[in-house]
Amino acid sequence: MPIDIETFESSGEDRLTAGGETNAERVMHFLATNPDKAFTQSEIRDSTGVKAGSISVVLSRLEDRDLVRHKGNYWALGSSDDIAAYADTLESTRAANDRFGEEDMDEWLEHAVEDEDHE
Repeated sequence: MPIDIETFESSGEDRLTAGGETNAERVMHFLATNPDKAFTQSEIRDSTGVKAGSISVVLSRLEDRDLVRHKGNYWALGSSDDIAAYADTLESTRAANDRFGEEDMDEWLEHAVEDEDHE
């Protein structure tokens, strides 16, 4: 699918490289294509290409968001309602990034208002 030249110019190479999914997206995609199975961390790691040092953190964060379930040594896709909300948020974020470009955190922080109550 083609992209507009503004997106081409403003996006980093990692965003424009095929397979530029995040580790969480890779894990979610893998589990979503196997919703009737549960896998060990090593099976998920081997199937997604997520590095050994990252897979535990990725799965834990997904579990904190109720996107995956965990019992013993096994991990499975979370509930359908949570997955639908995740997919909607992901698609909305991608659409906004495609239309307006990705946010630059350093630029955002330059204009952020400091909260005096939390200093």
